[in-house]
Amino acid sequence: MIRLSLCLLVVLLFSSASRAELRIEITKGVDNAVKVAVVPFAWRGKRRPPIAVDEVISADLGLSGRFDALPTSQMLSLPNQSSEVLSRDWRMLGVEYLVLGSLEPNEVQVRLRFELYDVLRQTVVASQTIEGLPGELRDMAHHVSDVVFEELTGIEGAFSTRIMYVTALDTADERLFRLNIADADGHRVETILESNEPILSAAWSPDATMITYVSFEQDGRPAIYLHELETGKRQILTSFAGLNGAPSFSPDGKQLALVLSKDGNPDIYILDLQTRRLRRITRHYGIDTEPSWTPDGEALIFTSNRGGQPQIYQMRLSDFQIQRLTFEGDYNAKASLLQDGSGLIMVHRREGIFHIALLDLNRGRLTVLTETSLDESPSVAPNGSMLIYATQDRGEGILAAVSIDGGVKFNLPSTEGDVREPAWSPRKTKTFVPID
Repeated sequence: MIRLSLCLLVVLLFSSASRAELRIEITKGVDNAVKVAVVPFAWRGKRRPPIAVDEVISADLGLSGRFDALPTSQMLSLPNQSSEVLSRDWRMLGVEYLVLGSLEPNEVQVRLRFELYDVLRQTVVASQTIEGLPGELRDMAHHVSDVVFEELTGIEGAFSTRIMYVTALDTADERLFRLNIADADGHRVETILESNEPILSAAWSPDATMITYVSFEQDGRPAIYLHELETGKRQILTSFAGLNGAPSFSPDGKQLALVLSKDGNPDIYILDLQTRRLRRITRHYGIDTEPSWTPDGEALIFTSNRGGQPQIYQMRLSDFQIQRLTFEGDYNAKASLLQDGSGLIMVHRREGIFHIALLDLNRGRLTVLTETSLDESPSVAPNGSMLIYATQDRGEGILAAVSIDGGVKFNLPSTEGDVREPAWSPRKTKTFVPID
């Protein structure tokens, strides 16, 4: 029982890592990817721009696995607006769409104009003008990528989101743990917390302004913290004797589901973040852990071995009715429901190997999405098209991602060391309102 509890509530801590950006390695893309060309944006200022916006956009689209971006070196011309496009040249290169634009700085901000051009139809599909600070150029580039992605796929882009993950660095004298947040493409890593003790189970608030996590920094005992990202202010929410783990924000951000063992076995509780009232939700001699909320906030999904093996259950909060959701396999854990309620993402053991799987709740069909081993901690992108997870590659702990249909896969290893416990932000962390 104790061993199972540790497996369900504590991630693997025997790895080393350092603070470094994640790099992208596409391992599988869709067949017949759309051929696009992101032309270098014209810069209408005196000094050189701090980043190449077109390179960020091109990398974003390539990262999705759905697009094949033409290198600048192969372009026959460099138009910055649709009136300058010679469609015949681009058709010769097999390009289907162009992303064109310009950047115009003033004393305070930078104005970015862009067009998405259909080469075959010779028409502008989408165009926008946005403004931001010079330090927000990468955010502006991700915004353009989101617009292009949604226009051509019908799926909301997630390039403006961020990912959170834990690293551990072994030094000569100690092990140093870091909680990091980076752009969805692995750039601009920020260390949110650094500790000599483990950091586990980090989760985002629905508005992406706060996070919660488990830290062992006080006397080596686990406690659940609430952390405001803008101010850095944090506070302890629970520090009872025994387990304090697996915090999960409710969809409205007003409550936190968590796991405590203060009354005996690990059970699930709900904490009201305003009143600090604590309610016990499960009462069972088995282990109930890893709660996540249904999108409507009316039920909890959780892992339990109450049937003898770890499986996924759902509890309706109005009357505490419990329904078992998984039956295939002898181990299913760490589950979360897709936003439309159609499927369940989880860790599934098959032939002794842990993979990430999707259970279609309408058809009852289970699909294994990953092919690596020791896959764990899946987290779904807010647009529901991709998920990120932790795995092993050539003996190193890395992050990896796979599309919900399994057609696109890429790795995000750190430039130095292992990474664990990814959590995809629930919404875009920076938005821009078009001014025309």
